[in-house]
Amino acid sequence: MLNPSVRRQIIKLIKREVVPALGCTEPIAVALAVTKAREILGALPDKIELGLSGNIIKNAMGVGIPGTGMIGLPIVVALGALIGRSELELEVLRDVSEESVAAGKAYIDEDRIEILLDENAPSNLYVDAKVFKDGHTARAIISREHTKFIYLEKDDEVLYQEAEQQGDEEEGDDDIKLDMKTVYEFAIESPLDEIAFILQARDLNKRAAELALSGDYGHSLGAMIKNRGARYFGDTTVAHMIAYTSAACDARMGGATIAVMSNSGSGNQGITATLPVVSYAEDCDASEEQLIRALTLSHLTSIYIKQNLGRLSALCGCVVASTGASSGITWLMGGKFPEVCAAIKNMIANLAGMLCDGAKPACSLKISSGVSTAMMSALLAMNEHCVSEMEGIVSDDIDQTIRNLTSIGKESMMETDKQVLQIMICK
Repeated sequence: MLNPSVRRQIIKLIKREVVPALGCTEPIAVALAVTKAREILGALPDKIELGLSGNIIKNAMGVGIPGTGMIGLPIVVALGALIGRSELELEVLRDVSEESVAAGKAYIDEDRIEILLDENAPSNLYVDAKVFKDGHTARAIISREHTKFIYLEKDDEVLYQEAEQQGDEEEGDDDIKLDMKTVYEFAIESPLDEIAFILQARDLNKRAAELALSGDYGHSLGAMIKNRGARYFGDTTVAHMIAYTSAACDARMGGATIAVMSNSGSGNQGITATLPVVSYAEDCDASEEQLIRALTLSHLTSIYIKQNLGRLSALCGCVVASTGASSGITWLMGGKFPEVCAAIKNMIANLAGMLCDGAKPACSLKISSGVSTAMMSALLAMNEHCVSEMEGIVSDDIDQTIRNLTSIGKESMMETDKQVLQIMICK
């Protein structure tokens, strides 16, 4: 068993990375920066200027904003200025109402907001918010993590400044460095009372799924599969997994006013690391302890992969989170460390090329692909089938295989990321 000091470090990491979030986290990070700048200014700004990294713009263009019936950045900027509360972090817009939305629309119509692409942003996740009123100014910069302020200023006086780090590779420098063996041992051997908090992810994300299954959000993929898909999908475990997981994504991307449990700064990743495991566990009558350990394995595997990949990249986050889910499902099937590693390799062999073209209702389609592949990869692993080191980017060593995946997503696909953004903003 891992020593208590290592376990404490990992628990601290999980509790920082698995947190509630209301709305897509990229536009919410923008709202948080605007809110902080307005709080420093001490008044409603006459003018707001934003410099954003390409990945922030890409993930904010087409996603529904909770409680507004609107999509995109202008409304979150306006609401951040009007009613945001920075102490709520990823739930900064919790207090949205019909009245505040109306006020936000009026603020937008007054042409007070300017949004620019910062092509020289020092990280993929970068928000620079400047606000102005009556000759006074304030500024707040978020970088590398969705709630990480690195610079605060009022009237040219620096209130706080962290030495900026170039790129995402420095993110989480003080965190414990994981490997797959450590991830597995922590999830399977830790005292249950130390990791039972992970059930909060089940509770929040299942609530979002149930909301969407009884309503009409996004593309309603989850509800479609559950209510009209029996003829094609059957009443099967994998159909249940896809329906629940895609439904929660439908709700979140469709702008439902409901928090989900995120993973590594992404609500969709939190959903995908949680609900396939929960649904499978319910269908196979797993015990609560088994569910806790499987969820911990899933979420921590996702965190480990994201340690290597960075917060935002050209690689779709569902590749990461569904790989985590497949590890949890494999363990619930009775697999041990070798089978879990085999499932991860099978996932990477299949989904390595899935690109991210922004947060949007259609994310539920990609998540569904990840969920079905998670089950397929687990089944292969449990029947002693694993993609070999002679095939594609898979290596014999599991940690090297993960690094192969993340190096492609973080480095080789950078030009792809730029091209995707260019296509999106020029449509």
